[in-house]
Amino acid sequence: MADQTLTCQDCGASFIFSTSEQQFFADKGYTSPPSRCLDCRRARRERGGGQQSGGRTADRVMTDITCSSCGKPAQVPFVPRGDRPVYCAECHAQQSGGSRGGSGRFSNRRY
Repeated sequence: MADQTLTCQDCGASFIFSTSEQQFFADKGYTSPPSRCLDCRRARRERGGGQQSGGRTADRVMTDITCSSCGKPAQVPFVPRGDRPVYCAECHAQQSGGSRGGSGRFSNRRY
């Protein structure tokens, strides 16, 4: 392996992909070289890197609903499809037995 000079896809600057970095990438199983310089990688990581933790975005959209059980106004973090009832937090807890644990997200579904 030898040092490689690459061009950052974000800022267009040239940067060195050193042999030690190449070895690190190989050890991790990465097959492609980095496409961003160190500064742009660091900035992207600080912005969230285009990835969401746990699959959730920071700017979650809440939807106003009327609870299908008690009729109270509430908000939910999704857009209801219209073919299923939507509950406020209290009624949802009652519908699911009040337990958030258990054997999984869909444990009360019948197939």
